Amino acid sequence: MTSAPPSEAPSTDPLPAPEPARHSLRCGRIAVVLAAVLVALIVCGWIPGVVGTIGAVLLPWLAIPLVLALVVAVWTARRSIAVLLVPMLLWVTAMVPALPGFDSTAQGDPMVVVAQNVRAESGTAADSARAAVDEGAGVIALTELDADSRAAAQSVLDADYPYRYEVGTEGIWSRYPLGAGEPLSLGLGWKRAARVTVQAPAGDVSLYLVHAASVRLGKQEGRDEMLSQVADVIAADRSERVLVVGDFNAASTDPALRPLRAAADWVRPTGISPGFTWPASTPVARIDHVFARGLDITSSTSFRAGSSDHLATRTVLAAGA
Repeated sequence: MTSAPPSEAPSTDPLPAPEPARHSLRCGRIAVVLAAVLVALIVCGWIPGVVGTIGAVLLPWLAIPLVLALVVAVWTARRSIAVLLVPMLLWVTAMVPALPGFDSTAQGDPMVVVAQNVRAESGTAADSARAAVDEGAGVIALTELDADSRAAAQSVLDADYPYRYEVGTEGIWSRYPLGAGEPLSLGLGWKRAARVTVQAPAGDVSLYLVHAASVRLGKQEGRDEMLSQVADVIAADRSERVLVVGDFNAASTDPALRPLRAAADWVRPTGISPGFTWPASTPVARIDHVFARGLDITSSTSFRAGSSDHLATRTVLAAGA
């Protein structure tokens, strides 16, 4: 008599997860890693020194991977959306100081100030000067002027802008009388900034023109020192009205600009764009800035002037400022 074969014991191995579930799990893990990377990059923008300088340039552009990651998460792994909200909120917090503002109505006869780094040896100073005139500038502030570009700018501006102050590679032309002026070395061995009093119809304005030292990979001590010193000078300036323009070689949220932001208000670009100014052909960062104290700014825009690698800034001060 043969015995019946023993029945097979039930299997205890877990069933493989369905393919959609495994795909969602993989997407969720990728979202966590991406969120961690984005958080690290955003936080880098708050660290003083070269890390913060690079982080400040990258910060506006991090919006692209953030938005793409959220879109992908909506379609593939919705549970990961909560994870991605962390870098999104952190990015918004970091970008708040650099977000654009809005135009306001200018009453009466406002004062227009145009500033630009004309790029030495570019042969563009005359074109830049003409563009500034066409923008209705009452004051034109140019940096990086060599001998030829200074002569070219003078040939365009001297007739209609009879008041001029120059120091080093900086030049200021004005339709309004200019009072006392002084060169500022700001820790460097040669003059890279100037201060002059513009006797505007609404009252004297202390105008600073700044061309910060250049930044090279691992070499930005000169720029940082210069920005720190100009912040100290402006903080000590007791003038009722102060305007600071120029090429600061620092993106809008660069930690090196913090002392200057504390001494005067950073003027937001008006409109829907972040007001990037460099390089002029395809701007990726705003390194040409405007700071003000005791002034009512109605608009602040940038525009192409000549063939410089910097866009020019156009700042409109209310007539009663």
